[in-house]
Amino acid sequence: MNDSAPRRARVRAPELIGKGGWLNTGGKQYTLADLRGRIVVLDFWTFCCVNCLHVLDELRELEEKHRDTLVIIGVHSPKFVHEAEHQAVVDAVERYGVEHPVLDDPELATWKQYAVRAWPTLVVIDPEGYVVAQHAGEGHAHAIEKLVEELEAEHEAKGTLRRGDGPYVPPEPEPTTLRFPGKALLLPSGNFLVSDTTRHQLVELEADGETVVRRIGGGSRGLADGEAGSALFSEPQGLALLDDTTVVVADTVNHALRRLDLSTGEVTTVAGTGRQWMQGEPTEGAAREVSLSSPWDVAHWQGKVWIAMAGVHQLWAWDPAAGTVEVTAGTTNEGLVDGPGREAWFAQPSGLAVSTDGARLWLADSETSALRWVEKDGAVRTAVGTGLFDFGHRDGEAGQALLQHPLGVTPLPDGSVAVSDTYNHALRRFDPATGEVTTLATDLREPSDAVLAGEDIVVVESARHRLTRLRLPEEAVRVESVAHRTQRAATEVAPGRLELDVIFQAPAGQKLDTRYGPSTRLLVSSTPPELLRAGAGADTGLTRVLELDPEVPEGVLHVSAMAASCDDDPANEYPACHVHQQDWGVPVRLTADGATRLPLVLAGLDA
Repeated sequence: MNDSAPRRARVRAPELIGKGGWLNTGGKQYTLADLRGRIVVLDFWTFCCVNCLHVLDELRELEEKHRDTLVIIGVHSPKFVHEAEHQAVVDAVERYGVEHPVLDDPELATWKQYAVRAWPTLVVIDPEGYVVAQHAGEGHAHAIEKLVEELEAEHEAKGTLRRGDGPYVPPEPEPTTLRFPGKALLLPSGNFLVSDTTRHQLVELEADGETVVRRIGGGSRGLADGEAGSALFSEPQGLALLDDTTVVVADTVNHALRRLDLSTGEVTTVAGTGRQWMQGEPTEGAAREVSLSSPWDVAHWQGKVWIAMAGVHQLWAWDPAAGTVEVTAGTTNEGLVDGPGREAWFAQPSGLAVSTDGARLWLADSETSALRWVEKDGAVRTAVGTGLFDFGHRDGEAGQALLQHPLGVTPLPDGSVAVSDTYNHALRRFDPATGEVTTLATDLREPSDAVLAGEDIVVVESARHRLTRLRLPEEAVRVESVAHRTQRAATEVAPGRLELDVIFQAPAGQKLDTRYGPSTRLLVSSTPPELLRAGAGADTGLTRVLELDPEVPEGVLHVSAMAASCDDDPANEYPACHVHQQDWGVPVRLTADGATRLPLVLAGLDA
């Protein structure tokens, strides 16, 4: 840990380049020279990444407060092949309410220039064009705000600060009935309830899937209970029937579960505090007193409402009778590991559905491009998918079949399951009886969910802003097989001794919080496990010596770091404290002349 590193190393910021060009600028292309005199924060993000979405929300207040001195620029750096499509980035910028310029960098050119290693990463550039800080992961908005205030004062005094309107130009709104809908539910009446995610509403449609019956929610971002017209949501997603008149809603960006009374339209909050859960906080207890983290879908199974907790790579459950929540599976580590629920690893679980016989809870595990399930005894199994870095569109035997970032699962009457294979724009099918994966339909646009309606399957075509009715086909569609690996280049490291150094510098005016013991935590593991001869496990220091097995040519190092800092004012009896955290999955390749040190910046600069 380099706490003694200079706080203001002056490194000239590399130019911003991206083949996809600029969005949210009214068609103007920008260079760093155009932004001279402004404080610039680069947000390296990709739209599949829930931690990136958390950071977008963290930055909103900062962006509003310092609009005349600060320019936030999203540098879109794709993980999946679909995310390199320009129109997909255009859609994502609208879908997630991004109100600043975005540079579309499909070839990761700017990512490489800035030596970024993780999504999300924030880089601060001063008004003279020098990099002054880098932060990886979540929880840094307060630190960046302090730095922005320092830079404002410093450059105002030097005469190098330029105030005024920023380069953001909002796009024209499109008049569609739905806007990036997320999930759908068939109601007992035969109507559909749809989460109209970007408009922060629920919409009830007639059985034709088009005619609006009513809208629930005021249509602006917020968290408020009440009747249909005044209740507020923030990017709601999953929906589950609790009984004939009650729907549970995963209110994703509010980090809450809401209850909708279908007969009255009344909305109430049943779980969550409205704040995002952070490491170290309670994971069970009274539902309104425990924080949640980006609940993406819900399913009623075994007397409880199971929650796909995308933000922390876990499954939780809400018990309506007891009014409690608890973790049911997952460790918060991101990856694909089967086994007993409490030992399993997930990666942004985003779709849940109960099998037709009630014996399984099907699960779309989006970041591992996997179809998985939970047994009644809590054990987790994988049907399709191998891990974080392999994806594609390949049918056939499930062990070698590939998906690309699926978001939804739909049990079919014959015991098989349909998968909304979102980034392949397809509806896929897995048959447990044969172990085969097939393709049911293509030419959908980012399908995120599907529901059965009689003989038909109704697909939520999120990026076409509509429900699309398909007749369940007798035969599968033939699709050319495609396999991909993530574009991120592997880091070349030497076999044997490798020094892992997580850099963390407490923000100005803060210090590490040691009142209750160590304020930092480092967890290290690898895929395959044999890659690490020594150095795996959890400890408190942010520097660790690893030993890599020379017999394992390549793999992934999984590193999770947390640091807590508090205001450094002895006179303040109740200092404000903040948790900074990030998970890295670093692909590595062992070579004789590779690096012997692996620096990962949590906050600050690597000296």
